[in-house]
Amino acid sequence: MKEYTVAVLGVTGAVGQEMIHVLQERNFPVGKLIPLASARSAGKTVTFRGEEITIREAGENAFEGVDIVLGAAENDVAQALAPAIVKAGAVFVDNSSAFRMDPNVPLVVPEVNPEDVKKHKGIISNPNCSTIITLTAVNPLNQFGPIRTMVASTYQAVSGAGAGGPVELQQEVEALSKGEKAEPKVFPYQIAYNLIPQIGGEQTLGYTSEEMKMQNEGRKIMHLPELLVNCTCVRVPVVRSHSISVTCHFDHPVTVEQARQAIAAAPGCKLMDDLAGKVYPMPLDTSHQDTVFVGRIRPDLTDPNGITLWCCGDQVRKGAATNAIQIAELLIKE
Repeated sequence: MKEYTVAVLGVTGAVGQEMIHVLQERNFPVGKLIPLASARSAGKTVTFRGEEITIREAGENAFEGVDIVLGAAENDVAQALAPAIVKAGAVFVDNSSAFRMDPNVPLVVPEVNPEDVKKHKGIISNPNCSTIITLTAVNPLNQFGPIRTMVASTYQAVSGAGAGGPVELQQEVEALSKGEKAEPKVFPYQIAYNLIPQIGGEQTLGYTSEEMKMQNEGRKIMHLPELLVNCTCVRVPVVRSHSISVTCHFDHPVTVEQARQAIAAAPGCKLMDDLAGKVYPMPLDTSHQDTVFVGRIRPDLTDPNGITLWCCGDQVRKGAATNAIQIAELLIKE
C-alpha cells in the first residue's frame, strides 16, 4: 500500500492531539508524520506509533514533500499558511472555519457528500462540529424528499471551546463545593450547574455566528440551497459530546418507522430509539468514539410533514478529527 507524508498543523491542541490518535487507530497509511505547531511548542515531541517525533514550527517552508495537511489551527493560521500548502502540492484538510463558505472549497461530511472531495483545488474544509453530527443524523431522511426546513437546538459540551473548557468546569465545580466563588475565564459566565445560551457573536437578526453555521453549511453540504434553519446553540456543563434536538420538515409526511429504518441503515449512525426501555442517545455513551447515536424519533405535532429526533456525537472526534481523516481517506482512494 502506498504511504503518505502527513502533516498535522496545530498538533498540540485538543483536535490536533485527537488527529494523531485517530490516524493510528484507523491505520492511515502514514509513511512520515510531520507535527507542526507555534514557535513556543517547537522542539517538544509527540508520540506516534511508539516513536517520539519532534514538533516543528509551522511556517511557509514547512510543507515541502507533504501529501496531506490536517489542519487543527485557528482561522488566521489557516489563512496565512494555506497558499504555501497548496503551492507545495499538498491537500489541506482544514478544520477551521476560514474556507467553509468559499465556493471553490468543498465542505465535506463523508457520509453525506463524499463525491464533493473530487472538486477540491488544494483545500477541503471540515464543517462545524454540530453541523457534522446533525447532518450525519438527518441526511438519511433526504431519501424521502428534500428537507425544507429544520428547527434545531444544540447542547454543546465545554470541550467544544478547547482544552481549557473542561478544566474550567472542573475548577468551578471544586470551588463551589468548597463554598468559594467560581471565576470564569474561558466562558463569559459560570458554566458549572448553568447553561449559557450563546456560542459565537451576534451575526444576523439576533442569531449568533455558531447558530447560522447550521443553515449556511447545511445548504452547501446537502446541496439544498433553499434550506432554512432556525437554530439555538447552548453551552452546557457536559465535558464531551454534543447533543442536538432537531425537527425536519418535508413536502409530504414521513413516518416514524420510515425514519427509523433509514437511520438504522445509514453509515455513521446508530439507532438508539426505545423510549419505553429508556434507550436514547446520551453524551456519556457517545464520547470517545465516532458513531452518531440517534433516537427519540417522533412525529412533529405542529406539522404533519415533520419528524423530530435527538442525536449525540463526540465533537472532538466525529465533529472534528475523525471527519478530517475520513476526508483524507477519500482523497487517497481517489
